[in-house]
Amino acid sequence: MPKNQTLPLINQSSPDGVRAAFTNQFAYCSANDAPITAAICQTLSQVLDNDTAFGRAVLNWQGMPMADALPLRCAAAFHALYQAGNQPELASLYQGQQAVPADINQLIAHAIARHDSDLLPWLETPPQTNESGRSSNFAAAMLWLAEQGLPTTFHLSEIGSSAGVNLMMDQYRYDLGGTNVGPETAAIHFSPEWQGDAPPQHDITIGSTRGVDLNPLDLTNPAHAARLKAYIWPENLDRFDRMEAAIALANTRSLDLDEGDAADFVDAALAQPQSPDTTHVLMHSIVWVYLPEETQQHITAAMEAAGAKATSDTPLAWIMLESNRDTLRHELKVRYWPDNSDKEEKWHWLGEAHAHGKWIRWQPE
Repeated sequence: MPKNQTLPLINQSSPDGVRAAFTNQFAYCSANDAPITAAICQTLSQVLDNDTAFGRAVLNWQGMPMADALPLRCAAAFHALYQAGNQPELASLYQGQQAVPADINQLIAHAIARHDSDLLPWLETPPQTNESGRSSNFAAAMLWLAEQGLPTTFHLSEIGSSAGVNLMMDQYRYDLGGTNVGPETAAIHFSPEWQGDAPPQHDITIGSTRGVDLNPLDLTNPAHAARLKAYIWPENLDRFDRMEAAIALANTRSLDLDEGDAADFVDAALAQPQSPDTTHVLMHSIVWVYLPEETQQHITAAMEAAGAKATSDTPLAWIMLESNRDTLRHELKVRYWPDNSDKEEKWHWLGEAHAHGKWIRWQPE
């Protein structure tokens, strides 16, 4: 059996694999309140052909379609066309917000025919969806860690930081089911729909934040900001407001955001001396599935090795909010060291969440 055929269909580099990836993304978006983005993915699976350079590039993708987020690269390309005013005919698609126009197939096919070469550059890099609303999950997880007895001063290391909106969460205020955390004078306030008991109340402090991305974007650069807006799913209008607020905040402060490999960054972060009575946290959201397996294994091994040396005075924690492609949900999980609980599983399940911060279903085990 060819090596390619041992992969799940959505990650096989073949036209059938590409179409399967678009179909999976359609289901994923449908389950996460994004009917327009879902419809775009479904339409592309139907109208793409080898008659255009864009169609050929997509259908003959040489990587792994789903791991490379190929459907979302394509979705962003059309959104960017509309946002730049280059394809006003797409207004019925992007201004409908929730209603999918009946002629969507014709709209997309016409955009491809007219802007074939303009669409191609969007295939070159993976999407960098940067959503500050996801930081509510990080805040809730830190409250849970504080309840387990970990020091309440947190030093945060984030992989897949994109433009670093989550690196500014020390300036965000959260209402998590009635539990409030963060400065009252914060620039941005979050109040996700809360399902379940409120997390425990603790006074937590974010001592520092540092992140890494293969291609970090600069919120203060208009071209980078426009790119980030193209990656926003158009159904969620509040996300555009949050992005504008994050851009304004970024213009008032500097971010500790590196360009580099996630595994190298984790190694370097773990090698840094840790002050007593602080908790070092590795965090990430909707990143893990896009990392190569060897990178995942390297980071896991590095965290476990560092965790074995952690003490109650200098503990280590790992918070992830990642997508489950089988359930089409996002799972919030935590590991920490030293872990004195009797739990046999390595990860502590905290709940599920909306892809972009709309709600959190809090179910800590």
